[in-house]
Amino acid sequence: MNVTSKGRYALRIMIDLAQHQDEGYISLKTISDRTELSMKYLEMIVGNLKKAELVESTRGKEGGYKLSKTPEEYSIGEILNCIEDNLAPVACIKAGSINCEKSAACLTVPMWKELDDITNAYLATVSLRDLLTGDKWKE
Repeated sequence: MNVTSKGRYALRIMIDLAQHQDEGYISLKTISDRTELSMKYLEMIVGNLKKAELVESTRGKEGGYKLSKTPEEYSIGEILNCIEDNLAPVACIKAGSINCEKSAACLTVPMWKELDDITNAYLATVSLRDLLTGDKWKE
């Protein structure tokens, strides 16, 4: 699994929106300033987040973005999956399916598929709230 900068930045955006959710809609400029990410890159990422209905937006002077759900309702897996093309450990697995004409003879496919399933199951258990508080990893 390789999370690209787009995936990491999507998490940073979502964390920023969660940290400031009581402020209503937040402009992309404000998010850019706080996260130190370029506006151009943010526009592309929030477009994907909006398309996946993970954020809401409004236009105008008071416009911007906000979470469409509470932080505990977001899994990290759903955020990354709307941004990343493929989170599987190998190219022959995509969206949980095996996509290789040689998979029947490949002895490594079951291992890669199981690793993909474990990774997806884990990311489904981590919420945006978990990232905010860090409680999930405290002893």
